Amino acid sequence: MLSRILEPEVMDTPEEARDYDSMDHSQVNRVFIADFLAIWNRQSPILDLGTGTALIPIEFCRQSSKGVIVAVDAAAHMLKLAEANVLRAGFKSRISCRLADAKRMGFTDGTFPAVMSNSIVHHIPEPRSVFTEIARIVEPGGTVLVRDLLRPNDEATLRHLVETYAAGANDHQKKMFAESLHAALTVDEVKDLVAGVGFDPLGVRQTTDRHWTWTVPG
Repeated sequence: MLSRILEPEVMDTPEEARDYDSMDHSQVNRVFIADFLAIWNRQSPILDLGTGTALIPIEFCRQSSKGVIVAVDAAAHMLKLAEANVLRAGFKSRISCRLADAKRMGFTDGTFPAVMSNSIVHHIPEPRSVFTEIARIVEPGGTVLVRDLLRPNDEATLRHLVETYAAGANDHQKKMFAESLHAALTVDEVKDLVAGVGFDPLGVRQTTDRHWTWTVPG
């Protein structure tokens, strides 16, 4: 198993924001939202943790006519693009973007009936802090869907994943993806974290060749 190699916690340069936003996440995002809608308790506001450029909330609004989203990220350049994307998509009345640290967001306990997060955990040096925060801000009986990259077993698998899923990307985008895979967690590591904040580790499983998913149906 590859050792975890941390990457920068916050992608907050204009180049990183532009390159991330221009990568084709559309299919992954559609599947993520379909999976969320399948377990969602139909209550809002929904927190999107680590929203990046708000592609996940926008996809949610395209698939569902109900629900409002608070989209948070620690990267100001990402949020600048997020706000432009939301405005362009016509969902400003349903999506609000806020600058916030996933490890300490400042919301009161149990604020959100639902929390979703796609690909933020691998950015966090001590991911327990994020799981603790999710457990704190979701209301009892609320919906949780967290998905992130899965750390490969070896360098050959990592290279294969980069060439498979970032084949048409530029060199910087490929580098970002490879670094993210190196920084990701294993399923067993995520199960330990979930159990540590009082949730059933059986809710964690590998869902693709490069993703794990934690679900708590509402």
